[in-house]
Amino acid sequence: MTFEKLKPYLYVIFLQFGNAGLVIIAKAALNHGMNHYTFATYRNLIAALVMAPFALFFERKGRPKLTFLIFLKIMLLGFLEPVVDQNLYYAGMKYTTATFAVAMTNIIPALTFLMAWVCRMEKVNIKKVHSIGKIVGTLVTVGGAMIMTVVVGPTIGLPWTKGSTTTHQQQSATHVSPGDNIKGSMMIIAGCLSWSCFYIVQAITLKSYPAELSLTTLICAAGALQGGIVTVIAEKGHNEAWKLQLDAGLVTMVYGGVICSGLGYYLSGIIMKAKGPVFVTAFNPLSMVIVAVLGSFVLAESLNLGRVLGAVVIVMGLYLVIWGKSKDESQPTSKCDPGELPPVNHQQIPMTVTSTTFGKLEMDSVSIAIPPTKVNGK
Repeated sequence: MTFEKLKPYLYVIFLQFGNAGLVIIAKAALNHGMNHYTFATYRNLIAALVMAPFALFFERKGRPKLTFLIFLKIMLLGFLEPVVDQNLYYAGMKYTTATFAVAMTNIIPALTFLMAWVCRMEKVNIKKVHSIGKIVGTLVTVGGAMIMTVVVGPTIGLPWTKGSTTTHQQQSATHVSPGDNIKGSMMIIAGCLSWSCFYIVQAITLKSYPAELSLTTLICAAGALQGGIVTVIAEKGHNEAWKLQLDAGLVTMVYGGVICSGLGYYLSGIIMKAKGPVFVTAFNPLSMVIVAVLGSFVLAESLNLGRVLGAVVIVMGLYLVIWGKSKDESQPTSKCDPGELPPVNHQQIPMTVTSTTFGKLEMDSVSIAIPPTKVNGK
């Protein structure tokens, strides 16, 4: 039972590790000329091919009927994240930096929370302390991510980063023009908005089509189809963009397809059924912490005080969100409000009638069986 309760937390942390890893290798591949249109198309095609056998085998009997309305929802899902978000996000990353792109994704929890609140998918009662905790926690996680991005502070010397600080600062100091920065920022913001919409629509679709593996396969297939059409239009006459080579681009496509699209959509669907879409996105700022920590080990990048303070704030915000969600789940669903009387149960009272004669006078005695009740604590 304990492991069942831990599953959503383990799954969502795995998702953040997967997303953090993709950001690092995708930026390197984009710098080496990877086309973001073909990347999104091949990524989702690989995900569909990998997930299809599992969907056909494990959900061959329990798969719901695919209606026209569900088909439209799947096509919308395939357009929102696999096409719009992935293309805009990685195009914006080319115009800015990987750190900036990861930082901007931290607006997703706030956007998703607002959408879920409007769609009544998230319980919010401003008179309840735990609901206020969820709102404050969401804002705190976003604020922590902004601290990691804006605040620099003194460098914290770590044994495994000594001697490499200057080199990596020189390598990472890339010139970004103001025009490109604005263009890239707008692309990333639009992609994040599309990503938030994707989570809301996915949660709605799962209610009428509760087959996570099949839904994941269909989303990736729809994304590959629509992404292919977009790529043909955008790269018309540029057939070189479709060629695959054994390089960082191919590794990024396979990794992104299997880990972030295939397993990512599947696990997020499982988490949503148990915790809702806000819980999935609330952990997004954790990817910044993971990138900062892994970057110090793998790339020997130095940590500064701003990143450490931001990480601490993010953890505090996540704690508030988790605490608020746990209080939501512990609220009894059938509890009467104070002062509310329980409904009256109109049942026939069993009666036994006997007859007794005292001389000439015949009297009927009635025995009434009434169960013991507790009224007003007496």
